Amino acid sequence: MHASITAAYLARYRSAAADAPAELLPLTGAQRRFLITRRLAPQTRSDVVPLFFAYPPGTLDRDRLARAAAAVAARHPALCGGFATVRGTPVLRVGGPSTEVARIAVDSGGTAREALRRALLDWPADGPALRLLLAREPDGDEELLAVALDHAACDEQSLGALTAELAAAYERDEASAAGPGPQALADYRQAVELQLAAEEAAAGPAAQSHWGRRLGGLTGAGGGAATSTGMLTERLPAAEGAVRGAVFPALLDAVGAAAHRLHRAPGLPWAEAGGGPLALGYPWGGRPAGAPTALGCFLNTLVHPAAPTPAGDLDTLADQWWDDLDHAGTPFDEVVRAARTAGAPWSGALDAMLTLEDLHRRPPLVLGGVPGRETHLAGRPLAAPIAVSASHGDDLLVRLAWDSDRFPEADAHAAFDELLALLRHHLHTGASLAARA
Repeated sequence: MHASITAAYLARYRSAAADAPAELLPLTGAQRRFLITRRLAPQTRSDVVPLFFAYPPGTLDRDRLARAAAAVAARHPALCGGFATVRGTPVLRVGGPSTEVARIAVDSGGTAREALRRALLDWPADGPALRLLLAREPDGDEELLAVALDHAACDEQSLGALTAELAAAYERDEASAAGPGPQALADYRQAVELQLAAEEAAAGPAAQSHWGRRLGGLTGAGGGAATSTGMLTERLPAAEGAVRGAVFPALLDAVGAAAHRLHRAPGLPWAEAGGGPLALGYPWGGRPAGAPTALGCFLNTLVHPAAPTPAGDLDTLADQWWDDLDHAGTPFDEVVRAARTAGAPWSGALDAMLTLEDLHRRPPLVLGGVPGRETHLAGRPLAAPIAVSASHGDDLLVRLAWDSDRFPEADAHAAFDELLALLRHHLHTGASLAARA
C-alpha cells in the first residue's frame, strides 16, 4: 500500500517545524494545493475569493474600515502572518494582521468596476490575506467595496463569520490587537490537525477504489485557468421544501450539459477525438467533527465525471453523487492519483467548476448602519475555462462565466440556455414529485 500524500506532508512538516514549532503551523490539503500551484507557476493569478458590495457615496470611512479589518484579522491565524515555504514545505508562519484597505483610483472615462477588477488582477502572490478595496463611480451614484481574501485563507463557510465580524468591528470602531492570542492559535492548530487526520483516513484503499471506478474513464478536454472571461446571469425562483435537496444534483447535470456544449465545438482536439466525460469540480466539506470553528480553508475539491449526455432522470445521478459524498474527504491529489492508476489519461486540470452558496448562512455586510447591496463583477480570472456559480437565497441566482479566448460568446449563450432549460426541468419535476408525495 502506498503512503498517503497527507502522511508524507506531515512528516516533512514536522521536520521543517522542529526548530520553531510555535511559529510554523501546518496547512490543510486545499491550502497546500493553492501554495504549490503558485510556486510551480508564479506567472498565474492567485486564487482569490471576492465579495462586492455597493453603498451610497459617503457611507464608508476608509480609516475606520482599516481598523476594523485589522481587528478582525488579528483574531484569526489564517489572516495573520503569511504563507511560506520552509525546507521545501508549505507552512503558515504566525505573525500580525495581514490586511490592506485602499481606495482605488478610477481612470477618466472608466468605472469603479473596471478599477476594482484591475486591482484584483494585480493581487500580490505573497499577501496580504485580506484586502478591502474601495472605488467610487465617477457619476457619484454609489461606492463599491471589494472584500477579497486569499483563497488559501478562506472558504465559503468562513465568509459569514468574516462579514459578521467586520460589521461588528466597524460599528464599535475596534482597535486591532498585535495578533492572535494563544487560544486562537491553539484552536486553529487543532482544527487543521483534525482536518489532516480526516484527510489521511479518507485516502485508504476503499476511497482509492471508489474514485478509480468513478473517474477511470475520465479524459478531460484540457482544462486550465482563464484570464479573459465573460459572464451571463439569470435569476430563478428559490427552491422550497423538499426540492432544495435536488438543487445541487440538478446543477451538476445542467452544468455538465453546458460544459459539453462548449467543449465539443468543432475543431477542438477533445471533440474531434469523440469526447468523453469531463472533469467537473466542485468545492465541498466543512470543519471535521469536534473541530473548533476556526476561520480558514478546510474545503476539498470533488470531481464529478460529467457525461456527454444529460442524465434526464435525476435519480441515478443523485445516487452516484451521494456515493461520492461518502468519500468526500479524499484529498484532491489522491483522487487524481486514483483516476490515473485506473487508466484515466487525465492531468488533473478541471474542465468546469461549480459552486453553490447558501446566502442564508451569510448576513448582509452592514457598515455605518447601511446594508451593502451585493453585486457581482464580470471579467474576473477563472480557475477553469467554465465556471458556474449559484447563490441560493430569496431566489436562485445562476451565473455562467467562460474563457472568452477559448469559446465564442454565441456558444456561451447557447450553453447557458441549455443549462437553464435543464435546470428548470429538474426543479419543476422535483417540485411536482414533492407536491404528490
